[in-house]
Amino acid sequence: MSFANLKRESGNLSKLAKAVEALSTSSENTNDKSDNYWKPEIDKAGNGMATIRFLPASEKDGEDGLPWAKIFSHGFQGPGGQWLIDNCLTTKNQQCPICEHNSALWNSGIEANKDVVRKQKRKLNYIANVYIVSDTKHPENEGKVKLFRFGKKIFDKITEAMNPAFEDETPINPFDMWKGANFKLKIRKVEGYQNYDKSEFDSPSALLEDDDELEKIWKSEFSLNELTSGSEFKSYDELKNRLDKVLGLNGETPAPKTTVETIKEEFKAAPKKAVAVEPSLDDDDDMKYFENLANED
Repeated sequence: MSFANLKRESGNLSKLAKAVEALSTSSENTNDKSDNYWKPEIDKAGNGMATIRFLPASEKDGEDGLPWAKIFSHGFQGPGGQWLIDNCLTTKNQQCPICEHNSALWNSGIEANKDVVRKQKRKLNYIANVYIVSDTKHPENEGKVKLFRFGKKIFDKITEAMNPAFEDETPINPFDMWKGANFKLKIRKVEGYQNYDKSEFDSPSALLEDDDELEKIWKSEFSLNELTSGSEFKSYDELKNRLDKVLGLNGETPAPKTTVETIKEEFKAAPKKAVAVEPSLDDDDDMKYFENLANED
């Protein structure tokens, strides 16, 4: 897609609306550098605030590219202290041995097993290109394009902006450079978890008035397709072997390691794996998934 076509399509919600509908009915340029990602800093009380602008699909991902990547991942510690931190194959609509193991535990009828599943269940994250409008904690980020990893709660804010509940509200495309809106990210700590309920979109406006500057921003975006490429995922057998080792299912007793040592080891081996930064799917959503998985032939 050319920049001219991008502007010509400004205000058109049909493509994104279909993509959101597909998500609800269905069950990136990264180069190993973590500084491609942006995360708002919170204070000691767990509060934080910043203003960002979600950006359209990258030029690198072609005309059919979406402005977000949807990724499931697993991150939990086994009884011996070792960690499993890996992307989930259900992201690619493939069978995942970790989800299968969780399904068997969930359907065992033993409540203690369900508690284990809740700790090991897959986490849902979305990743999008964003333009940092305001970051008072780190003003050096302002004016830069970064990758932003977020969960279902913020994605719900996006879909609500596209499909408002009330007749007096006008739908917007949050990823539109001209007719979209800045997103005021407001973080609070509620019952021990980060809460995003106060976050909201501002009134629609152009990100910048200069189209040449907007084109530079667009061309500097990272590819999201690379985040779901094959190189980001272990094979079924590799995940199964890792699961067995971490949980001691291969007959071996996992050797205890300190948390710091283990995390360093895991991230050295897989520096780009997705790790949740906010509570993901509600328990009911994933538990229905496990139940359905157990009923499949």
